[in-house]
Amino acid sequence: MHERIAFLASETPDAQSALKTLVARYGNCDPQTADIVVALGGDGFMLAAQHRFMNSGIPVYGMNKGTIGFLMNEYGVDDLPERLAQAEKRVIRPLDMEAEDVTGEVHHAIAINEVSLLRQSYQAASLGIRIDGRTRLDPLICDGILVATPFGSTAYNLSAHGPILPLDAPLLALTPVSAFRPRRWRGALIPDSATIELTVNEAAKRPVNAVADHTEVKSVRHVRVRLDRHSAGIILFDTEHSWEERILAEQFQY
Repeated sequence: MHERIAFLASETPDAQSALKTLVARYGNCDPQTADIVVALGGDGFMLAAQHRFMNSGIPVYGMNKGTIGFLMNEYGVDDLPERLAQAEKRVIRPLDMEAEDVTGEVHHAIAINEVSLLRQSYQAASLGIRIDGRTRLDPLICDGILVATPFGSTAYNLSAHGPILPLDAPLLALTPVSAFRPRRWRGALIPDSATIELTVNEAAKRPVNAVADHTEVKSVRHVRVRLDRHSAGIILFDTEHSWEERILAEQFQY
């Protein structure tokens, strides 16, 4: 059993009400000394919690009090310690983004879901793609491109018609956003050991922003993305509604 539980909640009325109920039932402790963190909200709140507790060794168990909740477990008050004790643990590895802007300044950020490059103006982006130093596509004319982790493959990547990846798949999804040329290119699956370099052609004429989860860098000219194997977050799922089951269920929706 987890003896020290820290409850955190988003600012929505439903999440705050659930927080009061659970704290009254089970108490609360400082998150930094907790055995486990219970996050009440939606997928965005879980993402923020994973960033906050990255490399702490503290697992995060989400309960859905948001609008989507793909990464969250079903909300319930009863038998919470038992649910936490039986939950499945999964390790999350983030992406490391190194983005150079048009002034030459280099910015660093990590992304649990994805790194995205998105056009900044009415002009379509023109991008070059290199994998482990070898040019694979240049130019790609598009609205943008995503590098998504398995954890983030069900987020923006899925909306852009990218593939859903099992959480333990050693892959990254490289997914274009509204590809214009080559029109039929639908993206690629990349080994998570690879280094992906994205170059912005005509950066002044066709400005592009880079985003790593919640961190945005404006007017970039070169972005390097690779898996950060030195960082790790921990997420917990109920055994009867595991990540594998969610992946299967999502793929058979119609």
